[in-house]
Amino acid sequence: MASEQPVLFLGIEGGGTRTVALLADLTGHLVKRAEFGPANLRLLTDAQLARHFRAIAKAFPKPAALGIGLAGAREERDRERIRRAAAIVWRGVACHATNDLETALAAAVPDSPSMSLPQVLVLSGTGSCCYGRNASGRTAKMGGWGHLLGDKASGYEIGLRALKAVVFYFDRDGTWSRLGQQLLRMIQLNEPNDLICWVQSASKTEIAALTVEVFDAAAHSDRIARDILAGAASSLAKDGVSCAGKLLGKARGPVQFVLAGSVLLKQPRFARKVTSEIKSRWPNAKVTPLKREGAWGAVALAQDLVQSPKAKGKSRFVPSAARALISQSMPQAAQLLSPTEQRNPHSMHLDRMSTRAAIKLMLGEEARVSHGLLAERAKLERAVNTITRAFKRGGRLFYVGAGTSGRLGILDASECPPTFRTPPELVQGIIAGGQTAVFRAVEGAEDDAEAGARAVQFRGIGKKDVVVGIAASGRTPFVWGALAEARRRGAFTVLLCFNPNLKVPRAQRPNLIIAPNLGPEVL
Repeated sequence: MASEQPVLFLGIEGGGTRTVALLADLTGHLVKRAEFGPANLRLLTDAQLARHFRAIAKAFPKPAALGIGLAGAREERDRERIRRAAAIVWRGVACHATNDLETALAAAVPDSPSMSLPQVLVLSGTGSCCYGRNASGRTAKMGGWGHLLGDKASGYEIGLRALKAVVFYFDRDGTWSRLGQQLLRMIQLNEPNDLICWVQSASKTEIAALTVEVFDAAAHSDRIARDILAGAASSLAKDGVSCAGKLLGKARGPVQFVLAGSVLLKQPRFARKVTSEIKSRWPNAKVTPLKREGAWGAVALAQDLVQSPKAKGKSRFVPSAARALISQSMPQAAQLLSPTEQRNPHSMHLDRMSTRAAIKLMLGEEARVSHGLLAERAKLERAVNTITRAFKRGGRLFYVGAGTSGRLGILDASECPPTFRTPPELVQGIIAGGQTAVFRAVEGAEDDAEAGARAVQFRGIGKKDVVVGIAASGRTPFVWGALAEARRRGAFTVLLCFNPNLKVPRAQRPNLIIAPNLGPEVL
């Protein structure tokens, strides 16, 4: 009789420097550990992500469940990318997809003497971030914007501040500091002028590596290095406490702060300074270092998929989380296809027509468009009059679309300032996928309803404005997400589509739907 196969769980944590994968059994016993290359989700294409996962899969037997936390996974569409790639490599295996912050915090839970306390992860490695969670599952975050926008008190910022400081004091005092000497030695440069070219091509990791010299100089009483580290400790503590405040509000109850990342875990004196700063700002703080690898948190999340039916159902791969959202809260078209999605009987043999015949057909079909639009002239008039009134009271016009629809909105908006001398903010275009999608397709962008809502939120759209969603089929999730949020904010909403079959429940209906029947496209 064959022995029963053990139930195994694979936890994966990927960051900007490396990926750690751990295979463990139900009791938490480590079966195998392996390291792979870096895996910041924002720096990987879908194909590269799948290749990365295949390399990991080759090193391990098939697990019962997966926990995957990758740096750069900020939004639901990021987590869906992870689930989608994991489903290709580990077919039929449940996957909890998240970021490396959640996995690190999950790794801290088993070793915590106060598991019910709200927890705040204070992380400083190559990058930095603070991430908190309370017992009810509410989360809060400070930072995590990357080294150009954020990463306060990270290895990168400490290294960069050191470079800036040594050249500043060299300019001011005319002497090259001890810290400056150490930096030149580490980088193998001969004089300060050489730093100009080096820093222009240096990577985030190379600059973060300078942190070691900053700590060494501080240990030898270098004033510049000590000032840099004092500022970094204060900055980390402030962000950690702010994160706790977002979780607890005005209450100042006990909170467990967990220190993580190479800067904090490999520099105990710095960690003690951060601990002291946190406790001075949050008297009820309990501060502990992360005692095991963050990938153990990914293992714990994988185990939860099997041990918790509720979590298991939520975390299995779904073809499109955005589509699931739309199916619950957004309108659906009738079973009939939009006329634009049907085959045009006159162009069934377009590829075999002569050039002259094809041109005649296209121009003839185009002539039908004006008749379809005339049928909607009353609605068009209402839309134009509403937009005019909005302009007069200080409102703006926004076009929202995906793909070609989005590009046409941006094109019209961009023409208004030179043609009509309007301010650039008066008419604006929003396209799914952002600036990149103006020039090339962004896969999956049109399906992200939440992204459409966020675009409306961060453009500051309000009750004085008009939002026109453009979608040929009338079903684009990104457009519906934008329209729903715009309506919630009191803006006048218009859907322009070419699907007269669209049925919209009253609760989700925009203020105006313009849906001419233009028939099927020629091509």
